[in-house]
Formats: sequence, structure tokens, C-alpha cells
Amino acid sequence: MKPYPSDQAAPGGPALPGSPWKMVLGFGLVSLAVDAVSDGARPLAGPLLAQLGASALVVGLVTGAAEAAAQGLRLIFGPWADRTGKYWTFTLAGYALTVLSVPLLAVTPFAGAAGLVLASALIIGDRVGKAVRSPAKTVLLASVAGPVGRGRGFAVHKSLDLAGAFAGPLIASAVIAATGALWPAFAVLALPGALAMALLFRMRRRVPDPQRAAELLETPDGRDTPRAPGTRGAPGARGAPGLAAKPGGRLPPVFVLFAASAFFWSAGLVAFGVIAFHLTAAVDTPVSAVPLVYAAAMAAAALGALASGYGYDRAGGAVLLVLPVLVALIPVLAFSPTMGPVLAGVLVWGAATGIQDSTVKALVADLVVPARQGTAYGIFAAFEGGGALAGGALYGALYSSRPALIAAVAALQLVAIVLLTATVVRSRRRRFAEPEPGPEPE
Repeated sequence: MKPYPSDQAAPGGPALPGSPWKMVLGFGLVSLAVDAVSDGARPLAGPLLAQLGASALVVGLVTGAAEAAAQGLRLIFGPWADRTGKYWTFTLAGYALTVLSVPLLAVTPFAGAAGLVLASALIIGDRVGKAVRSPAKTVLLASVAGPVGRGRGFAVHKSLDLAGAFAGPLIASAVIAATGALWPAFAVLALPGALAMALLFRMRRRVPDPQRAAELLETPDGRDTPRAPGTRGAPGARGAPGLAAKPGGRLPPVFVLFAASAFFWSAGLVAFGVIAFHLTAAVDTPVSAVPLVYAAAMAAAALGALASGYGYDRAGGAVLLVLPVLVALIPVLAFSPTMGPVLAGVLVWGAATGIQDSTVKALVADLVVPARQGTAYGIFAAFEGGGALAGGALYGALYSSRPALIAAVAALQLVAIVLLTATVVRSRRRRFAEPEPGPEPE
């Protein structure tokens, strides 16, 4: 069954306000502008905290707590969005928190003894904004990306997201080079923040709530709405067929297994703030060059997202088995005492981040029905956040003992790959256990 084209009305109902690709691209442009803000500041978190007197352990704890908040608090906001159905309210509030927190970092060098505490709170506040918006925004994106293929839709969205993550550090680096100070780089990021909010309010008028979008894409007989690509019977189904849970029930066990694997790979996927601290403290990299290194990582992330996304639509969840392997390489390379391996490690870190932030979400969407996706993304992110917090403490504590750090991360990734392999196997068994759909009506 093919859904009706988005610029035509389904029988008995109005048309969607734009084509699925236009809506995916619209969300991508919003993310591009917001990530220019958030990721323009992100590589400067470590140097800023160090400038304000923080040690490596404090940097690890603050950046780890920030990532934990970005992931773990989704356990609250995801189910909350599902219960209320106010996906747009959470999306708008979360973006607003980020675009306010980052420019305010410009005042922290002038806050005296309170500067370190204020900077830590704002760094965490930026990532709390991510937690508020992410489950709701991802549900909105999944609802419009279904007709084009979730793997491809999430990959294209993430690529635009990462274009902003690439541009933001370049802007920050140029400002630091011109002024010789960190604070003006944070201040100038208010401009893309304002643009992001303007784009978001425009999108609010164009994108319906998920339930309404499903109604507008009803099939001619009115019995069924199109399933997401990657579920059995969906148009152009690829990826992970037949994995959606039954509405209203508990989340499927295979989803819990997948979330457990995410805890272990997240514990090894160190926050970039610790890598930035290493670049400036151990490799003598100028602070103005750190955003450029981060921009290179975001370019690698875009490639990782696109490659894994298109691979997911063809081969399913097995493409994610590369993720723990990449994570295990990060401490080996990124914490080397010489620049060459560090740069290689940063690129590996970027590729792993791109896969985690795009294709991983596509599999979650294929495992869980839309009515439970906000909850599922929240729970999944809580596992990732717990791993990020543990990883921040791990990297901070073992920073001065690289062999122990490498061994610890390798052990974590071994557990992750075992759990992820079990997820893929159980997903395939479930796929083939389901009956084939009947012939399509004329």
C-alpha cells in the first residue's frame, strides 16, 4: 500500500501541509541553526572551565553530567510528552533553553568566584534543553519521515544538524582568532539562536501533530495507516521489518536489550569537553584551533550518519554493530600524546557520534509504535545518559593512566557488542516469526 502523496488529500480528509521531504528538511534546518549555537560552544566547554580554574576531574564530571542530563532527563520528558500529546510545546521549550543558555556563557569570565559554578550550570542547562525537546521532536520527525524511509529521513536530518555543528565551531574559532578571548564567541552565537527560533515557529504552523499526520495518510479503505518503513507491510519497507510493539502494552523486551547495549557504548563515548581539555593541556593545541578540530569531527559525524542510515534501510540493525568497535578506538587514539593520532581519534569519535544520534534512533522508531515512542526515546536516552555520566567519571579518573582507560573502555564495548548482537538476532527472529501481509488491494 502506498500512502497518498502529501500534496494531495486522502479520501475524506485534508492534505498534509507539505511534502514529507520538505518537512524533514524543515526540521533539519531548525537543527542546523540550533546546533550552530550548541556545538559552537561545546568544544569550548573544556577550555572555558579550565580557564575558570577547573581540573581534569571537574571537567570530566561537568561535561559528563551535562551529557547525562541530555540523555537521562528524557526519561521524564518523553513520557510526559506522550501523556499530554503536547509534542510541540516540549520542542519549543527545549530549543529556547539552549539558545538562551549558550550566549549567557559570555558573562562567566566576569562573574568572579561564581564564574565556574555559573558556567557549569549553563553548560548543563544547554544539554537539559536537549533533553526537554529531543523525545518530542524525534516523534514529530519520525511521523513525517515514515513515507520517505526512516533510515534515510533521520540520516538527512542529522546531516543538516551536523552542518550546523560544523559551522558553529568555525564561527567560534573565527571570533576567538579575531578577539583573542573566549567570551565573544559565546555572545555571537545568539544570532543563529534567534534564527533557529524564527524557523521553528514557522515549522510549527506547517507540521501537524503525529496523530493528525497519521490520519491524513490513511489508506483508501480507511482500515490502516501506513506503517513506518522498516515494518512489515510498509511501503518500501527496509531496515527492521515487523518490529513495532503492540499499542498500549509494555515496551518489547528486544527494546530493553537494545537500551542496555546503549548504556555500555555510551560509557565509552567520552564527551568532547574531555578531548578538548586533552588537546589544550597535553598536546599544546591553541584554544582557537579546538573548534576547528571539532568541526572536522562533525564532518565525520555527517558521513557516519549518512552511511549508516542508508545501510540501515537496506540491511537493518546489523549496521550498528560497528558502533562499539569505533568507541573502543577512541581512548587509543584521541588521548595519544601526539597530534596525528589525536586527530584520527577525533574523527572516529565524530563518526560514532553521528551513528548514535541518527541511525540508532531509526531502530528505536521501528521497535516501538508511535503512541509509545516518546516514552521509548526517554527510556532509551536514560540508559545513554547513565552511561555518559559513568563514562565522564571514568575518563576523568583514569585520564592520567591511559592503559587502564583503554582496557576499561574495551571491556565496556565488549559487553555492548554482545548485547547489540543479541538485539539484532532477536529482531530478525521476530521479523520472520510474523506472518507475511496479504495481497494489496487494487
